[in-house]
Amino acid sequence: MRLLYMQKLTRLRRLQHQSRLFFSEAQTEFEADQCIITLIKQCQTLRSLKTVHASILVSHRHQDLFFVTNLISQYASLGSVSSAFSLFSAVSHFSDLFLWNVMIRAFVDNRHFDRSLHLYAQMRRSGVEPDNFTFPFVFKACANLRDVEFGVRVHKDVVDLGYQSDVFVGNSLIAMYGKCGRVEVSRRVFDEMPERNVVTWSSMTGAYAQNGCYEEGLLLFKRMLGERFKPNRVVILNVMACVRRESEADDICRVVLDNGLDLDQSLQNAAMVMYSRCGRMDMARKFFNGILNKDLVSWTSMIEAYAQADLPLEAFELFRQMILRRVLPDHVTFLSLIRACSSLASFHQARMVHGIIVRGCYDNQLLDTAVVDLYVKCGSLVYARKAFDRMHGKNVISWSTMISGYGMHGHGREALSLFDQMKLSIKPDHITFVSVLSACSHAGLIDEGWECFNSMLRDFGVTPKSEHYACMVDMLGRAGKLREAQHFIERIPIRPDTGVWGALLGACRIHSNVELGEMAAKSLFDLDAENPGRYVILSNIYASSGKRAEADRIRALMKRKGVRKVAGHTIIEIKNKVYTFVAGDRSQPQADLIYSELTKLMDRIRREGYTPDLNFALHDVEEETKEKMLSVHSEKLAIVFGLMNSGPGSVIRIKKNLRVCGDCHTATKFISKVTDREIIVRDAHRFHHFKEGICSCGDYW
Repeated sequence: MRLLYMQKLTRLRRLQHQSRLFFSEAQTEFEADQCIITLIKQCQTLRSLKTVHASILVSHRHQDLFFVTNLISQYASLGSVSSAFSLFSAVSHFSDLFLWNVMIRAFVDNRHFDRSLHLYAQMRRSGVEPDNFTFPFVFKACANLRDVEFGVRVHKDVVDLGYQSDVFVGNSLIAMYGKCGRVEVSRRVFDEMPERNVVTWSSMTGAYAQNGCYEEGLLLFKRMLGERFKPNRVVILNVMACVRRESEADDICRVVLDNGLDLDQSLQNAAMVMYSRCGRMDMARKFFNGILNKDLVSWTSMIEAYAQADLPLEAFELFRQMILRRVLPDHVTFLSLIRACSSLASFHQARMVHGIIVRGCYDNQLLDTAVVDLYVKCGSLVYARKAFDRMHGKNVISWSTMISGYGMHGHGREALSLFDQMKLSIKPDHITFVSVLSACSHAGLIDEGWECFNSMLRDFGVTPKSEHYACMVDMLGRAGKLREAQHFIERIPIRPDTGVWGALLGACRIHSNVELGEMAAKSLFDLDAENPGRYVILSNIYASSGKRAEADRIRALMKRKGVRKVAGHTIIEIKNKVYTFVAGDRSQPQADLIYSELTKLMDRIRREGYTPDLNFALHDVEEETKEKMLSVHSEKLAIVFGLMNSGPGSVIRIKKNLRVCGDCHTATKFISKVTDREIIVRDAHRFHHFKEGICSCGDYW
């Protein structure tokens, strides 16, 4: 430590000596100025820069804008925005535009976006006119803040001052509107530009990718190639994000090869994600294996690819290999690993991942929020709340995540209580209201739900969107207020989408309302004809209402259209190994013992009062056969397997990929009672905590 200190001290004294020499020995004023600028740019620490700054003050050159702007720029590049702004404030009475541009850029480069916009507004009030160097930094700040209103005002300045034809200003406008979700304005700016460069095409393609306009992004890229523009790395990265089909991915890879970019590692990393998105994990892994010097992004991209492909075990194995190769993960790696762990719904793995994050001292708000969400999805509200309470700074996403967690687990009152706490310090946004309304829906809190919905625009200026209307329909429908839900849909000011109609159809399934179910299904078939869930729900509504012919007709329609039902399965983790069950599954090594124990268990719960609900056996067969079919649903098989292979008193945790079967829900209540075990079931919509014969949902689901 002493040696290091002495080395630093020697360098500082050498710099002080150089400063004195430069000021004393420079032959001309010009030479002295150049020496000072060289010294400023050579400074790699704040201490050395302040030494040079002091020498400038002694030489009475501190009012020279040439030196001031260079000092401001260097202070900002070293992260001392406060020093930069103090220096700027001391001379800001000058009307020099370059000085203002340097300070605005300093704020933007250091992510002080709010302050950069305030400074721009102050500059305009001071009568200083911006130029084509000012606007790109201001638009970058607007984009990062998603402040489209300020961006529109600055766009007006662009037009008023005649810079709308400047290619750099146009590029920054396209990017700003794209990040603010106004892709149609981005395209209008693009179309009106008299001159375009490769950055223009890249900005527009990126705007399309960010807003889910993938076909438009691909068409624009093809047009760019047709106009003989040579693609660069950035535009290819943007168009790769638009790819959703294997043939498109192959076309992009040919462009990469033709332009000699195949050795670019960022493109190789992006190609992994692109092919995984197209369902070709083999190609993604081939790209990964072909990278000779894998960096952190390579490992993280492949882990993320496995997580998105719902291959969590492969993601964990790759993470293990990464650690063995001594590649240190960052917060992005952990976000991908958390996604994989959430898919697995493994509480044990969640504890392990969280432990690594804590030991690594990763202080990241996004990561902390993801850990809260992870515990929620692994069925532990206790650990989720502990992680939430330990967060140093909570933003609107953190609060919304915890509120949503309470809602998913059926704790509506706790969700509302936390919402009240949040409002004391943070203004809720549209995501928060989705979380609160969903919590009210799951808990049957109708009056509270209405009050929350009505307060959105009235108290917080949040305009309801489609997802909020869907929550209200779901809330009314679950409560059996189907006609009220129908009238609500008729009154909403936007065209109902699949979320709204899907909520109504789901409610019709719960309450066996054929008439409204048919109406909702018809709208859904028009909007989303490829979704198999809509057909299955309508068929089940018919079957449970005794309309077997209509149910068969819907199944036949699915077959004609080539729409395949998603197969139901249940997973359970035992001793760090994941097991998957399907209905009637005999593929497990312990299959004979599982079925033997299942028979005994079903006899025990019958003696306690369980009666099979044959309405959930939707095939047209004899009642005895229906009962046998119900008894071997994947949920029951997984629970029995868990009882056989876990210690007495331990919690059984299972995850169903679809909505849990109503008969299995009833059976699980009895199983929790006769075995004296807590059983946590996560299905496609929510959590059910079974204990001593009672479910946390209160049979309201």
